[in-house]
Amino acid sequence: MVSNRNKFTNKFGFIAAAAGSAVGLGNIWRFPFEVGKGGGAAFLVVYLVFCFVLCYPLLITEIAIGRRAQKNPVGAFRAMKHPNWTFIGFLSVLCGILILSFYNVVSGWVFGYFVEMLLGNFAIGDNFSEYVKDIRTVGGYSLFFIAVTAFIVSKGVTQGIEKASKIMMPTLLVIILGLVIYAFTLDNAAEGLKFYLIPDPSKLTVEVIYSALGQAFFSLSLGMGALITYGSYLKKHEDIVFSGFIVTLADVSIAFLAGLMIFPFIFSQGLSTEGGTGLIFITLPGMFANLGPVLGIIVGSLFFLLLSFAALTSTISLMELPVSYLVDQHDMKREYAVWISAFIIFLIGIPSLVGNGYSPFFTNFITYLGAENPTDFMTFIADLSSNTLLPFGGLSIAVFSVYVWKRRKLFRELSYGRESFLKSWTARYVGFCLQYIAPLILGMIFIITIFETFLGIHFFK
Repeated sequence: MVSNRNKFTNKFGFIAAAAGSAVGLGNIWRFPFEVGKGGGAAFLVVYLVFCFVLCYPLLITEIAIGRRAQKNPVGAFRAMKHPNWTFIGFLSVLCGILILSFYNVVSGWVFGYFVEMLLGNFAIGDNFSEYVKDIRTVGGYSLFFIAVTAFIVSKGVTQGIEKASKIMMPTLLVIILGLVIYAFTLDNAAEGLKFYLIPDPSKLTVEVIYSALGQAFFSLSLGMGALITYGSYLKKHEDIVFSGFIVTLADVSIAFLAGLMIFPFIFSQGLSTEGGTGLIFITLPGMFANLGPVLGIIVGSLFFLLLSFAALTSTISLMELPVSYLVDQHDMKREYAVWISAFIIFLIGIPSLVGNGYSPFFTNFITYLGAENPTDFMTFIADLSSNTLLPFGGLSIAVFSVYVWKRRKLFRELSYGRESFLKSWTARYVGFCLQYIAPLILGMIFIITIFETFLGIHFFK
């Protein structure tokens, strides 16, 4: 298929953008508290295995579909002459919109904390519940964040997405490495590293395995079409097999480094490893305060600047999903598509913005079957999109690639840029994973999530 579509200028540009899509708050915010909840190194080992054994084959498959079709997720299946599978594309775009609607709110919190750290307001951690109810402040930060995202995406693939990714990804890496080095100098850092790096077999439970798989899938942005979209901007001669491995390695490395940074922080202050989602927003500001006014401002602001960059690289890829759909399917100018998408997504995110105590209705939005307490709107959207639609999307991609598009056509696409792929052990491994492992495991995740989350039927309690 020939296309005059805008392209990434080189391999580094694509890898930086695709890695930026994968690297986000899931790596630096969600990953540490999942590791803490999962008992440390036991969770880490399972997570690493799943990233390379299950997620890598799906990652390169999504990229291959995008490059083959030269279209957004909706148009891809039509271009490949499988219109009955277009529903996967629509679900992907919908999933991306839903995720961005609440992800942008959290990103606004993160950027707001960066500002507060610069001002030396370490007490904000003690007032987090009040902070998120200050709609004017957090709403303003969220509006600013989505405006910056839209501005970058409006500049196009090469001048916007690629250029921003080439700047932000190396900067993100430098900041996190600097914070890791500093963390190693803290008192009791060795105990944090021991918890994080030395597995305790007794901590390895079915629930930990399930959580690690969910984290691996979420952190690599699989199942929502972002990589199909980025793949459609990839040149035919680029090596997807190698580039996909580097993207996976980059994503895993940032998450791993986040653990090397966070757990020495935690153990140096005698904090709980099971701080949950509040670990970043409630617990760490107090730790930064203990470093003193000058060092606390430096370390605290760098940390939340790191989170802001990680969030922005992901919001860019999420924004590109509906934009590419409007441009491809409705022949809309990119500038119009971007700002229309940004406006709609911000509106959709308002219930998530006010559902953290400001609005009683959206704070107590829904009570799942078998649940004792109601669930807020943001959590409901996260459960619906990140925890349910993502694994379903991944399952659908795996089934489509092997049983509908056919493995030989997928492998032919993957062989462009790497002729040796067809006869390699990697090809056999990718084919086996897509045909057997991915459908089985992702199918189980999808079913278990529905029963556990929405129906109150628990498998691990």
